[in-house]
Amino acid sequence: MKTLDYILLTLVIVGAINWGLIGFLQFDLVRVVFGDMSLFSRIIYAAVGIGGLYAISYYGRIRSQS
Repeated sequence: MKTLDYILLTLVIVGAINWGLIGFLQFDLVRVVFGDMSLFSRIIYAAVGIGGLYAISYYGRIRSQS
């Protein structure tokens, strides 16, 4: 489970950096690297979204450890 946590946390961080670049510089790094809504870029966006949804579970785990 810990490996999955690290992988999905990394995806969430990548997504946050990409959104920061879009917000501040109007530069979409995923689009530049993988193409404009290519199959692979859509997979990246979907994986980041799933990672974000999974990261919600961190709140429950933090609370249960206190």
